[in-house]
This record gives sequence, structure tokens and C-alpha cells, in this order.
Amino acid sequence: MKTQRLKEISTTTVGYYDRTSEAFWAGTKDHDVSQNIAALLRYMAKPNDNRILDFGCGPGRDLAAFKALGQQPTGLDGALNFCQMARSYAACPVLHQDFLALDLGEGQFDGVFANATLFHVPSSELRRVLCDISRALVPNGVLFTSNPRGPDSEGWNGERYGVYHTLNGWRQAVSAAGFTELEHYYRPPGLPREQQGWLASVWRKA
Repeated sequence: MKTQRLKEISTTTVGYYDRTSEAFWAGTKDHDVSQNIAALLRYMAKPNDNRILDFGCGPGRDLAAFKALGQQPTGLDGALNFCQMARSYAACPVLHQDFLALDLGEGQFDGVFANATLFHVPSSELRRVLCDISRALVPNGVLFTSNPRGPDSEGWNGERYGVYHTLNGWRQAVSAAGFTELEHYYRPPGLPREQQGWLASVWRKA
């Protein structure tokens, strides 16, 4: 995908979240994602004090949850308003970085929590972004992902760009970046599969 097209995708999607940051917070602050947080933490080497990157942290809901559980979370988001809100709400460090232009260093985190975020990465760039995340993890580090599922299609949903993966499509993409699958499940829990619109998965850096 051409550079100008990628810039348009990133700028438009991030701009949407910056403009709607307060409404987004009001609509998501009470969402229960404890199942997802637990899925990441049960594969960590230590019960607490893990360095966790909340990739696409939004206004900071899950940063605060990780901090309350005795972890050492750092947030990352492309929307400046979200970064400011997260720093204020969770009192944690937050990186302001575009998902398509990451600068994370090497071996900085024990785990990465990417809840409802990586689906914004165009399929042409996904392996590169996943490799950036892999480099940022320590050996045997753990990656959690949750994405809206679909028929391996991508495109615009209003002002937001998204990619909607099948389980097999997602497996191929993450495995190609050097991760080994630990588990997967569908959400919300307790509903028939056709009503479970989210695919969650946990991976270990090979």
C-alpha cells in the first residue's frame, strides 16, 4: 500500500478518535475486559511487576486495571487526546506513537496487551507492525490480541479503517511474525458463536 494511502488511513482514523475522545470514554469506561486481562497475565512468568505495554490504551481504563493488579503498565496511543486522558486517569507513562510508525526499542516489555486495536492496521502493514511488537518484547514475552472478526476483509467503517480477520487468517499473520499461539476464544462469553463478534488470542514470542 502506498505511503500516501497509509498516511490517509492513519490520519483519518486517529482524527476520529481525537474528535470523539470524551464520547468514547463515556461509552467504554465501564466495559468489562477482565477476561482478556486475565488471559494475558496467566501466561506471564511472574504474578506481578511485569512490564506491560497497553497498545492502543485509549483513555486509560485498562492501564489503571493493570496498575491495580500490581503490574508496571505503559500506554501507547496514536490519538493525542487519549494519551493525555490516560496519563491523567491512570497516572502511568503513555507513549504518543502512530501504530504504523512505532519506535519501541528492543526487549522493553514482558507483555503486550492489544485490545481492540490491531484491527486498525492495514493487512499490508500487519506483519511489519507485529515484528516491531515482537522486537519490543523480551524472549518468551506474551502478546494478547482482540479484534472484531470477519471474512478477512478490510476497508472503511465511517472514518475508521479496519481489517476483519478470520481465525485462520489471523493465525497466519501472527505466526508469520514469529509468535506461537497459546490459546484463543470468542467474546462476549456465554453467547452463541454467531453473536460473538470478537476473536481474542494469546501468543508467545518464539
